[in-house]
Amino acid sequence: MDTFENNHTPLTETSNHDFSGETKQTTTSSDENVNFQTRINLAPLLQSVNEIKTELSSVIVGQHKMIDQLLVAVLSNGHVLLEGVPGVAKTITAKLLSKTLALDFSRIQFTPDLMPSDIIGTSVFDLSKSEFQFKRGPIFSNFILIDEINRAPAKTQAALFEVMEERQITVDGKAYKMDTPFLVIATQNPIEQEGTYRLPEAQLDRFLFKISIDYPNLDEEISILQKENALQDRNKLDNIRQILSKSEIGKYQSLVKQIMVESHLVEYIAKITMNTRENAFLYLGASPRASIAILNAAKGFAALRGRDFVTPEDIKDAAVPVLQHRVMVTPEREMEGITSTEIIRQIIDTVEIPR
Repeated sequence: MDTFENNHTPLTETSNHDFSGETKQTTTSSDENVNFQTRINLAPLLQSVNEIKTELSSVIVGQHKMIDQLLVAVLSNGHVLLEGVPGVAKTITAKLLSKTLALDFSRIQFTPDLMPSDIIGTSVFDLSKSEFQFKRGPIFSNFILIDEINRAPAKTQAALFEVMEERQITVDGKAYKMDTPFLVIATQNPIEQEGTYRLPEAQLDRFLFKISIDYPNLDEEISILQKENALQDRNKLDNIRQILSKSEIGKYQSLVKQIMVESHLVEYIAKITMNTRENAFLYLGASPRASIAILNAAKGFAALRGRDFVTPEDIKDAAVPVLQHRVMVTPEREMEGITSTEIIRQIIDTVEIPR
């Protein structure tokens, strides 16, 4: 079948969230008479998430889906690749999110002459002690913003492989553990090719999500201009409040891991991933790491919606941003203008939803 129809309908949530801090929560299903009592108290998490959204929306107009995906990535302890043309608020969004989290922040601007030691650090000879001392690079932080990640060559990209997957770096045979949480948000421009390098597949596979940011619509564009005009000479980041501490983020990440996933939904995730390996339009399918990423991200979406259990809708919402950068379209289909996102959506529509 050579056609790709997007048959997705908007998802609606019918959850009731009690922000009183009580340990009991109820989630109402489509049947008004059926209530599910949650095993996990998600009320503090939901309140914090709503406060973060409020802070971000004071500057960012629209982009609700992107913000939800970023929050899921934080809850799932996963890295994010933000892709979009210049000027669609990729960098400002990452900086805003970092300001709402009480984490050490580091920004690295990738350039063609950037060396691996500029990122991870280097050993410097200490004359007073007559020995080499390791001087840590900017990667030693909790929240890393890598701007224009595709502007650095392959040897510099390779320096990120170990730290993104294992949360550690090895220098001169000694391993240095990263402080937790450790999150990387990278930006790239998909249009400009001058002075850029294609990211290695092994590196792309280490990003939990690839989030594509589109242009705003007319109403959003007007709202952006109105907000910018009202700012005058004030900095848009000045009034952003810190919402979550380092310990709270760790607690919420542990909480999300406890979200329940039924065995038939685990099989559903495996079937989606397996279909990417068997699809005739793809010559590179997704790895088991992708299946684990869908599982973890689906738990994050469930938590964001006030549920302590995963539904097929959570898996569907996780599958596209998890898979679209991990698969490769065959050259023939690529020449026809077919994208990996379209193929993944077709796969999701094809795989039978468990009942």
